[in-house]
Formats: sequence, structure tokens, C-alpha cells
Amino acid sequence: MDLGNPVLKLCQEGMRAEVEGRLLDAQALFEQAWAARTDDYDACVAAHYLARRQDDPAEILRWNQEALRHADAVGDERVAPFYPSLLVGVASAHEQLGDAAAARVAFERAAEYVGVLPADEYGEQLRAAVTDGLRRLS
Repeated sequence: MDLGNPVLKLCQEGMRAEVEGRLLDAQALFEQAWAARTDDYDACVAAHYLARRQDDPAEILRWNQEALRHADAVGDERVAPFYPSLLVGVASAHEQLGDAAAARVAFERAAEYVGVLPADEYGEQLRAAVTDGLRRLS
């Protein structure tokens, strides 16, 4: 990960703002990251974080689909860790919007990527989200 990348720096600042409860600041930083994107990798990262700040399931879906589109365009290992989270976001949004079939497809696709997740709390949360989603929708 290129820590000198301005988009990544803005997203890191946005995550710190989230942790500190400064949600409007976080949103603004993620929007700045989106505006500063220069390639598909930057766009994937910024859209991923913008999806996290949405309340409306349709907007969550839109931003996660945008991030997925850009991740697919990158096509290398830099984006592999994003797929499980993006696909869980897509699946959850579809489920909230009442489209169980699309949600199941996204959870199934997410299951294909769980092997790239770290063996930590974050990885376990995403693995559980995939397992629970598939169980709910089977």
C-alpha cells in the first residue's frame, strides 16, 4: 500500500474522523478522496469508503458497485482485500432493498474471496457476515 498516495491519506484521515465520532468530517474527507482519484485503484478505495458513510441502501449499493467496477478494472492483487467487504456491502444493500436473489449472488461471490481476509477481528466479522447471509438466504 502506497502510504504517500493522497487518496489513501484522505481515507485514513476519514477513518480517524469516524473513530473520533466526527462523521461529517469523515464524509467530507471521503468525498475529497473521490475528487482526488487519478486511476481505478484510487476510485475503488474512495468509493469503498464513501459506501460506508451512506444511510440509504440504494446509495450503499451504488457506491459499492462503483468500487467493484473500479476494482475489476484494476485487476491485480492490490484490490483483492477489498472484494469481501465490497461484496458483503452489495449483498446487504440488496437484501435491505428486498432483492434476496441478488443478495445471495453477492454473498456467494464474497465467499470466494474470504481466503484473502486477515486472521483478525475484521476478517472474522466479514467471514461471519458471509456465512450468516448465505444461511439467511438459503
